[in-house]
Amino acid sequence: MTYVMVHIPDRSTVPPPAPRSVPTSADVARLAGVSRATVSYVLNNTSAVRISEPTRRRVRAAAKELGYVPHAAARSLRAGHSRMVLMPAPEVPAGPLYSQFINELQWALGRLDYTVVQYGQVGLRGDEAARAWAELRPVAVLLPGGGLGPEGVAVLKRSGARAVVTMGVERIEGAHALLMNHAEVGRSAAVHLYGRGRRRIGVVMPEEPGLEAFSNPRLEGVRRALEGTDATVTVLPLAYEEESAAELAARWGALNLDSVFAYNDEYAMLLMRALQDNGVAIPGDTAIVGADDLMLGRLLRPRLTTVHLELPSGRALAELVDQAVQNDTAPPEVRQVLGAHVIPRDSS
Repeated sequence: MTYVMVHIPDRSTVPPPAPRSVPTSADVARLAGVSRATVSYVLNNTSAVRISEPTRRRVRAAAKELGYVPHAAARSLRAGHSRMVLMPAPEVPAGPLYSQFINELQWALGRLDYTVVQYGQVGLRGDEAARAWAELRPVAVLLPGGGLGPEGVAVLKRSGARAVVTMGVERIEGAHALLMNHAEVGRSAAVHLYGRGRRRIGVVMPEEPGLEAFSNPRLEGVRRALEGTDATVTVLPLAYEEESAAELAARWGALNLDSVFAYNDEYAMLLMRALQDNGVAIPGDTAIVGADDLMLGRLLRPRLTTVHLELPSGRALAELVDQAVQNDTAPPEVRQVLGAHVIPRDSS
């Protein structure tokens, strides 16, 4: 029998590999043959200093080769503030229209050299949430919806936030406000239905928590539009579930309604399917109007009448944030930013 001696090295005596050094701007400067200042100007997209395009390409190529990434914290110290725009994640379901708007806004802020960070939060609200946001030292906070008070705005500004911008139905003291008039959405739907001869109008009120900030003003808009007329308004609580829609459709005949404003396109499509399954003709027995003007509404049969929402462009909002950051001593600005008009289709 042949025996083979195998030597197993003592790993405990083998030194660990030396840690790889993190590339610096000085390394990029040496490889590109330029100064560290030039590296900073190029990688920070500084437009105040004229640098030739070949030099810019050389610096970017050197940074890519070395795997160099600018140090955000160091840049913030030099500038006196970060370039982070904090956007708390909405507590309500974000529909396609809002998601598209947020994507455009993030792109526009990125073009202005800001970084958008969406902050997910569980159980934090109001001024308590503001203190958590302040720990990240954002240069601006862009807040969809409400829930923040004047003290929360003050906390953010004391932590270095140069701008707090809210998007909602109410103004908050100390913050720039983009006021969204959701009552106009309901008013537009009601005027359209009344003009089509509908007099017994239902209004869907979503049962999902957090949507009251939008649904209540829309209901109020319907009521104001029909005040003093011969029309009636019936509130229709509805959860975004097939079972809930089926239950509502089953008692539709007892409700004696000839039309419904269904809060938005998604609830309108949910209710339309349930009504059709229950033998209700659309629009013969009941006319339906949604809101948001989603593509899917055009693919339905009958095609869905909707209220088109005119949101501000992401570029315009990004420019407002940038102006507020650059001039943080200016008084808060208030803008009305939500327009609405009906797009008539087959469902009404």
